[in-house]
Amino acid sequence: MSEIQLEIDGKEVSAAEGMTILEAAQHVGLYIPTLCHHEKLEPYGGCRVCIVEVEERGWKKLVVSCVYPVQNDIIVRTRSEKVDRIRKTIIELLMAHAPDSPQLVEMAKEYGAVRDRFEKDPSFCIHCGLCVRYCAEVAKKNAIGFVDRGINKEISFIPEIAAKECNDCKECFPLCPTSYLQACYVLTQGLAFPSPSVEPTSEE
Repeated sequence: MSEIQLEIDGKEVSAAEGMTILEAAQHVGLYIPTLCHHEKLEPYGGCRVCIVEVEERGWKKLVVSCVYPVQNDIIVRTRSEKVDRIRKTIIELLMAHAPDSPQLVEMAKEYGAVRDRFEKDPSFCIHCGLCVRYCAEVAKKNAIGFVDRGINKEISFIPEIAAKECNDCKECFPLCPTSYLQACYVLTQGLAFPSPSVEPTSEE
């Protein structure tokens, strides 16, 4: 497999063909923030926090680094005025859904994001898809999925599968950056597969 030569933040980097910019940066210890990325999962590009600036033959463009493949002789900037401004806006939009997410709070400090800039829509889910993808790609259980589309998209446990699989698994729980997943599961558990009720005993 041939090697690709590129520059990331002024550093000459060699990357294997087929790698993404994010993977190439991580390989040499350069940090790019992510929310929807996981090393065991296929690239998703959902949160857009890993956006970077790529210069190729004098032309600059913004790309999502977790899905954009490395190319010879491109120049990548993981921080710039434009990149930071867009990341700040993305973080602010996500905080409208999950203002207390520890990961988002830390990113907000780094990029000067304001948690109250956009009107609150406290769904607590930022649609990173980590739980859905992990359950399908790694756990192979398909107990959770996306429901609806666009701004109405939500995650939902499939009760018939979750009742059998999730209680002894829960591998996806630590992946959730907002803790929404645990609450969703508890709600589903209570509504769809409650504990057997105890019959009251008759008094003598």
